[in-house]
Amino acid sequence: MFPLILRLRAALTVAALAALLAPPLAQASDRDQERARQAVQAGQVMPLPAVLDKLATTHPGQVLEVELEREDGAWYYEIRLLQADGQLLKLELDARTAEVLRSRIRR
Repeated sequence: MFPLILRLRAALTVAALAALLAPPLAQASDRDQERARQAVQAGQVMPLPAVLDKLATTHPGQVLEVELEREDGAWYYEIRLLQADGQLLKLELDARTAEVLRSRIRR
């Protein structure tokens, strides 16, 4: 019985910590979305649908994940694609032009 009480206490502690951490994460996500929206409106970033349309012509595959990042003042998209042959392709694109900057295949 004692181990059950310890497990229950640990589970409640984890749940309480998760509840405390959730609001700041949600706020950070809202700020990230707003920054991305402003970058698109300012012409610093190509809208994602346009990027994916352009990418589909040169790198067909199922999009698994997309991240918009800013590093050293430049915006870039990081996209993971699952190709028809089962290979996972990780691409880094200039977010303004959709030009592929780096690509890496993971098998």
